[in-house]
Amino acid sequence: MNDFSTKPVEKLDAVVLGAGFAGLCMLHKLRNGLGLNVRAYDKATGVGGTWYWNRYPGARSDTESWVYCYSFDKKLYKEWKWTERYPRQPEILSYLEHVTDRFDLRRSIRFSTTVTTAHYNEATDRWDIETDKGERVSAKWLITGLGLLSAPNMPQFEGMESFKGEIYHTSRWPKTPVEFAGKRVGVIGTGSTGVQVVSDLAARVDHLTLFQRRPQYSVPAQNHPAKPEIIDKITANLEAYFDRIRRSATCFSFQESDVSAMSVSAEERERVFEKAWEDGGGFNFMFGTFNDIAVDPAANEAAADFIRRKIATLVKDPRKRELLTPTDYYARRPLCDNHYFEALDRDNVTIADVLRHPIVEFTPTGIRTEEGEFDLDIVIFATGFDAVTGNFVRIDFEGRGGEKLKDKWADGPISYLGLSISDFPNMFTLYGPPGPFTNQPPAIEWQVEWVGDLIAYAEKHGIAAFEATREAEQKWMADCIAIAESTLFAKLDWWVMGTNIPGKPRAVSFYMGGFGNYMDHCIGSAQNGYAGYTLTHEKVPA
Repeated sequence: MNDFSTKPVEKLDAVVLGAGFAGLCMLHKLRNGLGLNVRAYDKATGVGGTWYWNRYPGARSDTESWVYCYSFDKKLYKEWKWTERYPRQPEILSYLEHVTDRFDLRRSIRFSTTVTTAHYNEATDRWDIETDKGERVSAKWLITGLGLLSAPNMPQFEGMESFKGEIYHTSRWPKTPVEFAGKRVGVIGTGSTGVQVVSDLAARVDHLTLFQRRPQYSVPAQNHPAKPEIIDKITANLEAYFDRIRRSATCFSFQESDVSAMSVSAEERERVFEKAWEDGGGFNFMFGTFNDIAVDPAANEAAADFIRRKIATLVKDPRKRELLTPTDYYARRPLCDNHYFEALDRDNVTIADVLRHPIVEFTPTGIRTEEGEFDLDIVIFATGFDAVTGNFVRIDFEGRGGEKLKDKWADGPISYLGLSISDFPNMFTLYGPPGPFTNQPPAIEWQVEWVGDLIAYAEKHGIAAFEATREAEQKWMADCIAIAESTLFAKLDWWVMGTNIPGKPRAVSFYMGGFGNYMDHCIGSAQNGYAGYTLTHEKVPA
């Protein structure tokens, strides 16, 4: 039995977990917008979330800066000056620090603090929360902004402790500079992060070895300096612009296609793909060219074939060309890069095929695979995350009847709208699973407004508890699964399906029906008295 009631407790209206895009926006809404007594917690020493931890070489967003930001304050939007189309990590972190100070959020955040337990108290309809610093807090509302890509995946290999060089994980990169000049560097992983690291480091090191399990489809980013006139044009009609963004499927700035790939001639497909290649952007290439690349095998193969042919022109070394040419569906996160294939074609770069010749062990001087040994001074793990649920299961969340979230999600995440979980009243998971598969900031900001309106409604009408029903939860999950299985994304093994972590169950973790449709579900719930929720009124004293 929890002895929380016998310990000194501070009462708050709400607690927010995380100080990244989601946590900061929610804190601002609840404290500055609704006037609630709110505190946010983050284990980092500063704000930024993903952009605090991921300081690795080449780290940047693959979303245009003018939609990778908040839109709730027109003056903020106009005054912040982005320098690049795709902003780098230091610039995004500076932006979030600026937002924090502009809206005086820092005083309501506890840094270097991890929430260890959050138990729902059925007697009080409040959350009893404890931290690793011994703080004990009671809050009516608990909102998580934990991030889907924030719990590092660090594979373990025999002999790692014997390696005499340096080992880093991209998502826990040190603040102090790492010296690469004259070093032999190994990079493990070829996801978005690995592509960025390789592109940045290949020309800066003595030798780079990429330990590749599978080759990637990637298109050029075509990055360029930000153009102030773009921001000025958007600012003039900011609300309408972001409404259009959110009414799209992916919440990106490009215009999504409404044309199917096989409905046009081969010549027209080639022209469209070529234009998208020159325009740049991974999501643009997948969703801005044709509307069925992610669902129709023939359309997907047309796009894949185009990228393969481009790789053949960029990689001159025949062995490397073979290793870097993917053959499966073009149906993982659509990547874009800054000369990735050109970097790998350099003479000082080696590609180790660890699918055919797996890593056997680390040695004092490097890594030995079944193919041979590679001498290294630095090893960089670009192995991604225990995605989606990783951070949730690291906290002791307990709902009604002592139900543990880690047990409820043992076979994969289940929720209503990606925001609410049955048996976990008054808890909301911003960009939680299974939620929308989109560019995050515009989606997060909209969710914050929706949750804020729900909380305002509850406070006004004397609602003690808002809880998703199991029926609504099950129907939402059935819809998410049906949509996901209609796409090619579900045909492959990758982090979206949970298969990058040994022993983790394969599960649907996203709503892939588009953000416009997602908003309609949420709006429909609110307009119908918050359908899908059980509302418990506060007890009236006798």
